[in-house]
Amino acid sequence: MNKTIIVSNRLPLQVSIHDNSLKVSPSVGGLATGMKSVHSEGNGIWVGWSGIPENELNPELSREVQNKIKKEKCVSVPLTSQDIEEYYEGFSNRALWPLFHYFMEYTNFEQKEWEAYKRVNEKFAEVVIDNLNDGDTVWVHDYQLLLLPQLIKEKKPNTTIGFFLHIPFPSYEIFRTFPWREEILTGMLGADLLGFHTYDYERHFLSSVKRILRLDVNFNEINFHDRIIKVDSFPMGIDYSKFHNAALKHHSDSYEKSELRTRLEEHLVDDKKLILSIDRMDYTKGIPNRIKAFEYFLDTYPQYKEKVRLVMLAVPSRSNVPQYQKLKRETDELVGRINGKFATVSWTPIWYFYRSLPFENLIDLYISSDVALITPIRDGMNLVAKEYVATRTHGNGVLILSEMAGASKEMNEALLINPNSYEDFAASLNTALTMPLNEQETRIKLLQKRLKRYDVEKWAEEFLKALKKTKEVTSNNITKKLTSEYESALIEDFKSKKKRLLLLDYDGTLVGFKDNPQDASPDEELYKLLDSLQEKATVVLISGRDKATFQKWFGDKSYNLVTDHGIWIYQNNKWTALERVKTDWMQNLQPILETFVDRTPGTFIETKKYSLAWHYRTADPELAKTRTLELNTVLTSMVSNNGLSILQGNKVIEIKSSNVNKGRVVNRLLLEEDYDFISILGDDWTDEYMFEEAPDSAYTIKVGFTKTKAKYQVKDAEQVRELLKKLI
Repeated sequence: MNKTIIVSNRLPLQVSIHDNSLKVSPSVGGLATGMKSVHSEGNGIWVGWSGIPENELNPELSREVQNKIKKEKCVSVPLTSQDIEEYYEGFSNRALWPLFHYFMEYTNFEQKEWEAYKRVNEKFAEVVIDNLNDGDTVWVHDYQLLLLPQLIKEKKPNTTIGFFLHIPFPSYEIFRTFPWREEILTGMLGADLLGFHTYDYERHFLSSVKRILRLDVNFNEINFHDRIIKVDSFPMGIDYSKFHNAALKHHSDSYEKSELRTRLEEHLVDDKKLILSIDRMDYTKGIPNRIKAFEYFLDTYPQYKEKVRLVMLAVPSRSNVPQYQKLKRETDELVGRINGKFATVSWTPIWYFYRSLPFENLIDLYISSDVALITPIRDGMNLVAKEYVATRTHGNGVLILSEMAGASKEMNEALLINPNSYEDFAASLNTALTMPLNEQETRIKLLQKRLKRYDVEKWAEEFLKALKKTKEVTSNNITKKLTSEYESALIEDFKSKKKRLLLLDYDGTLVGFKDNPQDASPDEELYKLLDSLQEKATVVLISGRDKATFQKWFGDKSYNLVTDHGIWIYQNNKWTALERVKTDWMQNLQPILETFVDRTPGTFIETKKYSLAWHYRTADPELAKTRTLELNTVLTSMVSNNGLSILQGNKVIEIKSSNVNKGRVVNRLLLEEDYDFISILGDDWTDEYMFEEAPDSAYTIKVGFTKTKAKYQVKDAEQVRELLKKLI
């Protein structure tokens, strides 16, 4: 039975050792809750770190940990204290975390920590592969494991892999500063489906893929070698029922109130109100900003003094990291200063808790607060905002939410604010405190309806459904991938036949593409390969290249040449014009192309004798996409009445006479000789004419994995050469 392997930095378990006694209990968290049903189904397993460094365990205790974890359908990745220090506390949280949250001033790029990050991702890959069977699905989670999808795909290419990023993906301008940007993107592209919380993060990722890796992106699909990778947004939900039912229980008459609840209710008399703030103590959460904004609010609206209280829960996080220590000191000082400034004998404006609270006390805070103040500077999603809404069982309450939190994209009924604007903050807080009950109820009910429908289990279900669908699309796309059977038949047929014809495109087929086409001259290996093939077959190089270039490169060779897409043919040491074409149109179109070159850095014009080509390989992909649409629109209106056609090549637009194409040349060559073996290899849109005119018996192979009329496809020019070597 196929299984799903969930992979995250930590296992969904709390593993602790006291006096050599081992205790394993389930952990409580958004991911653990969301993946609970996926994990429990069938024979699925969860791979991650146990939380205890391997070097702190003796062999016997290590085995006991593994055995107890195994009973929970989990497998531990053995990480040492050094791994945790360099990979997790180091690279993950001192490089990736601040950069992805736009805190570039906190980023620390250390080569040693990058090496540790790679090493630990490889450790995870080993454990996953050891537990992986054909047909299994792997779902990788979060920024600590960005390299893992590709590491698994390299070893197990047929494995279905999903990846979900739980933090923001930064804009291209931020991400491009990352020293190992190509490696990170390539690592992520090992997945078949990449999920993000919001469309913004998805868009930023696709932009970086286009601009840094220069891959083709069609809407939300990436063409990567022989695969189509889907990118989509899946806003993570919460266990709505858990929070809603807990709130109902706390409101029931039979429930015994906690001391915290009692103290909170003592404040809620004479129309006094509580404002709730809950965060991890993290610089991304904007805690100092919030405290200063609350001070501005009390100064701006003095009527609320002694009427409102900010209850602020800051959960300790990474307390050994200098930035977090500094943040804690700043927060303590701000709370002390503002309480000192505004406090009276009977009123303190801020109740500040620096600790984590049990679930029951958390519910007490949620249900007792009139307003929730969730204002991070940058946040991937923020589930606290959703938890607060789920607990509003009486339909009242107001959520003030930062625009910079991923949750803001789906919680439009909240009061959305810019967390950096004190004015926005104060005005929205005043609006929240004076909002009529019927408006509160309308907003809360709409929010609850959405959160209940799209809870955390629905999130996991939707992702896995999309992953399955993506794999089916990818499988359909690679049905033309060259098989060993087709390759063997081609080689055997070639060797057994007498009259053999090889029609070979040049750029992108025999040599890889270069930024400058003039740099793609043939190397010694290619000359030797073609010379050897010519001894066994009629070799025809058929290209859009101009006659002068091919004369220079191959004029002293015995193989046949076709240039300018089929205008000239070189046979028996003689050039013959196959078509008569006009060129007077070129002087009219040249200035138009030049204006596009001027407006699009990284582009240039290649002027051939019978055609004009606008190359945009090194241009910014986003700008090039816009310019190609513009240029096509301009050219279409001009070429139709002049007997011209527009060819869309690989990062090039070429204008030539419409009565010239490679298919006409194929027909001519087939009429000249009665060939009993024909093979055609090409990579470009112009080569589709050859595939179209080829007889059914011909072996047709497309280089690259785009839509084609060829029977099979190979990855690149290197694979073409390997195939041709086998014919010799």
